[in-house]
Formats: sequence, structure tokens, C-alpha cells
Amino acid sequence: MSRAELEGLPEGVQRVVAALQAQGHGHMPRMLDDAARTAQQAADALGVALGQIAKSIIFRRKADDVAVLVITSGDRRVDEKKVEAHVGKIGRADAGFVKERTGFSIGGVAPIAHATKPVTLIDRDLLRFDVVWAAAGHPHGVFPLHPGDLQRLTGAPVVDVVQEAVAV
Repeated sequence: MSRAELEGLPEGVQRVVAALQAQGHGHMPRMLDDAARTAQQAADALGVALGQIAKSIIFRRKADDVAVLVITSGDRRVDEKKVEAHVGKIGRADAGFVKERTGFSIGGVAPIAHATKPVTLIDRDLLRFDVVWAAAGHPHGVFPLHPGDLQRLTGAPVVDVVQEAVAV
């Protein structure tokens, strides 16, 4: 990505680009025409399955007020009890907490390049895909990666933190 292209991007996306480049990740962010604040919006814009969206959900750890980032498939719901088994008691994080701790607004929280390093967990269900798409620091920005790259980029463990899928 050229310097001129980089300077034209929102600040959060610039941070993500720098982090991706520093770790040798070959795929740079793509800016979508419309905002993708939800996993469904991102999947629709990219023409991919909902599960291929690596959504970043921030919780607040009650013991020390640290941000807890859970990265999971767009078609799954986080099981807070399973998260707590790994990190201790958690609570919901409001928009102000998310922005302060990550440097990103809700709807654009990237899995990397946070203002303050969170405790991070990656859900194992992401591994069922060859390619997933993650937010790139802005509601219009996304980038592709192999699910295994999430572990390499974040250093986070891959665990089971989602609710059981309901058969229909």
C-alpha cells in the first residue's frame, strides 16, 4: 500500500495496516462502499457466508477492568459463561469503554492494533473456513485472512466460547 493510499485512510485503518505490515500479513484492508457495522452487513457486502465474518466482541473483565476481546464467527453467539471460564467474571462493555480501550468504534473493532492490549480469545468455530474477514479499524474497512493467521497475529488461544448450535 502506497504512502498516499495509506494517508487517505481513517486513522484506525492506518493502525491496522501498520500492524499487518509489521507482521508480514499479505492482505491489506479493503474499504467497502457501505458501512458493515454488523456481521450480516459485512457478509452481504462481501458476498460471503455469515460465518466467514470474524466478529470482534469486547467485554469488560470485572476483576480489573481489562478489555476482553472474543473473536468468533458471524453466525455464532458468544456464551459468556464459557468466556468466564477462561478469563474470570465479565460484563458488557459500553461504546465509551470500547473506544477508550481499543481505539476503535463499535462496528469497526479490529482483532489487532488496539490502543490497550486486550485479553483475547478466538473461537474454534472460525477454523471451519479457509478464509475469514475481520474488521479493519473502521465500519467500512475489512481484511481477509486464514483463521490460523488470527492466532499468529494476536497470540490468542483457540477455544470453545460459543453457544451450542441449535438444529432446525
